[in-house]
Amino acid sequence: MRKNYLIDTHAHLNFSDYDKDRDEVIKKCLDNNVWMINVGTDYESSKKAIDISEKYSQGIFASVGMHPENIGKEVFNLGKYKELAHSTRSSAEAHSKPSGQAKSKVVAIGEIGLDYWDCPKTKKKQAEFKEKQKKLFLEQLNLARELNLPVIFHCRKAHNDLLEILDYKLKTKNYKLFGVIHCFTGNWEQAKKYLDMGFYLGFNGIIFKLNLDEIIKKTPLNRILIETDCPYLTPPPMEGRNEPLYVKYIAEKIAEIKNIRAKRTLFSSSPSFSLRENSVGNESKASSSPSLSLRESSVFEEVAEKTTQNAKNLFNL
Repeated sequence: MRKNYLIDTHAHLNFSDYDKDRDEVIKKCLDNNVWMINVGTDYESSKKAIDISEKYSQGIFASVGMHPENIGKEVFNLGKYKELAHSTRSSAEAHSKPSGQAKSKVVAIGEIGLDYWDCPKTKKKQAEFKEKQKKLFLEQLNLARELNLPVIFHCRKAHNDLLEILDYKLKTKNYKLFGVIHCFTGNWEQAKKYLDMGFYLGFNGIIFKLNLDEIIKKTPLNRILIETDCPYLTPPPMEGRNEPLYVKYIAEKIAEIKNIRAKRTLFSSSPSFSLRENSVGNESKASSSPSLSLRESSVFEEVAEKTTQNAKNLFNL
C-alpha cells in the first residue's frame, strides 16, 4: 500500500445494489488506494460483509450489527451476532498477521443505535417504540464492550437520548466504550459532548446538503472520520449510486471547510480520481479540467493522512 490512501469507514457494498459489479467496484477502489469497512445492518448483511472481506488479503473489513429500523423485520439473537463477530477473530488470532492488517476482519459492532425518524405520534406508542430500540441498542453495546470492539453508532433525531445512555454507561465503573457517530447531523453542543466522551464524528455526502460547516471547523481533524454510506448520499459532482471511491470528495470538502489551502501543482493521471459526470447519459468520464486527487496537494494529503490514521487507530487496522 502506497503512502497516501483513504479509508471509507462506512460503506454498504454488502447490499444488493452491488450484486452485478461488486468485484469491479472493489478492484477500482483498491487500485486507487481506497480501503473500506462494509457495515452490517442485520444478520444477513453482516454475514455478507464478512464474506466479502475474507476474499481480500487487506483493505476490506466488516462490522456486524442490527440497525434499529430492522426491529420487527428480524428477531435479534445475541448469540448469533456474537458468533459472527468471532467468526474471523479466532482464525486470525491463531496466525500472525503482517503489519498493517487487522487481527480480525470484523473490526466493529455496528451500525447500531437509535432512529426516531418514523416515531409514532401517540405517547404510548412512542414510548414502546423507543424502549424497543433502546433494549436492542444496549444488548449490542454490551457485546461491543465484551469483545472490546469499537461501535459504529447510528443516530437520527435521537441525539439527546443517545448521549444520556452513553453518559450513564461511561460513568459506570470499568465500562469503556469507543467508536464513531456515523453521519453526524446534530448541533455543536451535541457534537462537543460526543467529542468530550472520546468519540469520533463521521462525515459523508450529507455535508454537501446540510450546513455543518461550523461543526466541521470546530471539530479537530484528528477526531474526524470520512465515509460514503454508499449506495446512499452520493456527493457532487457524481450522481446515481454512491461508491467508496467517492470518499475523496468528502475529504476535499472537509479541507475546503476547514480552510486548509495549498497551491495545487500535481495532478493525478488516474481517470478514476478525476471523474466528472458526463452531461450526456449517465456515464462518468475523466474531466479535462483538473480535480483534487490523492497526489494533488499537501492539503489533500493532510486530510487523507489524518483521517486515515484516525480510522486505523479506532478500528485497529
